[in-house]
Amino acid sequence: MTETLTHFEPFPEPPALILEYIAERSTEESVAAGGPAPWDLGALSAELIEPLPAWLDSVCCWLNRTYAWQPQDVIPPCWTKHEGLAYEIAALAFARGDVYAEAGSSVIWHEQYDRFLTRMNKALGKAGDECRVGKHDDRPARFQLAAWPTAKAEETGAAGRIEERAG
Repeated sequence: MTETLTHFEPFPEPPALILEYIAERSTEESVAAGGPAPWDLGALSAELIEPLPAWLDSVCCWLNRTYAWQPQDVIPPCWTKHEGLAYEIAALAFARGDVYAEAGSSVIWHEQYDRFLTRMNKALGKAGDECRVGKHDDRPARFQLAAWPTAKAEETGAAGRIEERAG
């Protein structure tokens, strides 16, 4: 009996607006040339951020369905509430678009994915178990960060913008 590989899902396509931005960014005469990288969420305009939460969420779902065989490998549904994860997921998603030109690049992307999981689990700590079952609490270290005079002003940065649109 021969099994076919027809059940494999394709990686989610980036939004058209983002693909256009990437194409514009690569032309020297473009106004967007030299603009922020599309994975630099904090540097993007509101217009470019707007389609990203839905796409990145579909990327997270794809990664979970495709690779998450163990509980610690699951990206939690509240990923937008974990500021660092949004940056990491965006970088990983955009990096994947380039990897299948060569088999060796694909191997490197999988190694990057494995390192992402390590960093994600370190960042989430024990709270990750609760997040993965839909019980998100604010960052355990939030009280320590609140002691910084600039902490309250910075809480409205890119992660907040992504969360607002995802939510």
